[in-house]
Amino acid sequence: MKRVVITGAGTINSLGHSVPETLEAMREGRCGIGELEFRDVERLAIKIGGQVRGFEAEGRFNRQQMSLYDRFTQFTLAAAKEAITQSGLTFNGDLSARSGVVLGTAGGGVSTWDDNYRSVYEDGKNRVHPFVVPKLMNNAAASHLSMEYNLKGPSFTVSTACASSNHAMAQALAMVRSGMAPVMVTGGSESMLCFGGVKAWEGLRVMSKDACRPFSANRNGMVQGEGAGIFVFEEFEHAKARGADILCEVIGSAMSSDAADIVMPSKQGAARAISGALADARLNPEDVAYINAHGTGTAANDKTECAAVADVFGKHADNLMISSTKSMHGHLIGGTGAVELLACIMALRDGVIAPTIGYEEPDPECALDVVPNEAREAKVNVALSNAFAFGGLNAVLALRKV
Repeated sequence: MKRVVITGAGTINSLGHSVPETLEAMREGRCGIGELEFRDVERLAIKIGGQVRGFEAEGRFNRQQMSLYDRFTQFTLAAAKEAITQSGLTFNGDLSARSGVVLGTAGGGVSTWDDNYRSVYEDGKNRVHPFVVPKLMNNAAASHLSMEYNLKGPSFTVSTACASSNHAMAQALAMVRSGMAPVMVTGGSESMLCFGGVKAWEGLRVMSKDACRPFSANRNGMVQGEGAGIFVFEEFEHAKARGADILCEVIGSAMSSDAADIVMPSKQGAARAISGALADARLNPEDVAYINAHGTGTAANDKTECAAVADVFGKHADNLMISSTKSMHGHLIGGTGAVELLACIMALRDGVIAPTIGYEEPDPECALDVVPNEAREAKVNVALSNAFAFGGLNAVLALRKV
């Protein structure tokens, strides 16, 4: 099995339009959640979210591209540019033929759906733009990314609700490990912050009207966000030979299905994914110092995740640091695991643990060190990133300092 490292990272989210901006916000415990701004927001009961502000798509893409790129694709390409530029890779010849893309998204072109439903049902139009289907399809971002960077190897999209990015990155890891591809561009993106996207989530009654407070006893629900996180996963020897700056090593992953309930999480399913990632990475529980939690801020998710961590780590659970950056950038649904992976990289490279902000009251069912409200300096050699999705689909990644 080949070793796999990350040699490039890029993002755009409510905390920043780049990785340095995002990590600075995480260090400061800054909140990117605020009042939503889009058409008909006054008709919603939920009016807050982690919205990307100041993103000028027209300045980044030409008119033809704008007709093909939904907002989730725009975010993907913006983040990918940062990641691939940092990696220093140029894809041509054999590297182009064998390298690919695997991305996660839950909703794909939700904004395009929303705009065109309005056009047909509200405005009474009988025709839509001929590129509506290629614009809204879930694989649009992966396809455009492959075309932009000449990536001709395996390229596809994974859609597993809130675990989509982690599932995608687990697939990328497996492909590079096996020798199927020397490089995979991976991660995920989401843009559900439009009237139809938020209205649908309102129906679940899991949304907070004021703030995301993971693990705090007075938490009252999740808050949506939007954006993208993109990474370059590269075979270690390939990266070493060209003198690449290695951000960290991806040493394991595991996936599980609760096979129980479409919306309620299972402690056993989550625990299987966590323990599976440890086994795949050949780690002992005591090797792990930090976990970036799924930590949505809902009562069911938070207590289930904490119980799963306690079961897997036993006495070592008390020594773990576990935080949820969703408290700052919101829940990016299919893109969330990718943005959260940045917090793991920051912990490994910089020795800074991103905090769980909004923490106000201890919850006996979440009695772990949740790094409340302020970032913390700590030495971290191994970190995990958890993602647990509706449908009972779980994916956990393990990373190590290089």
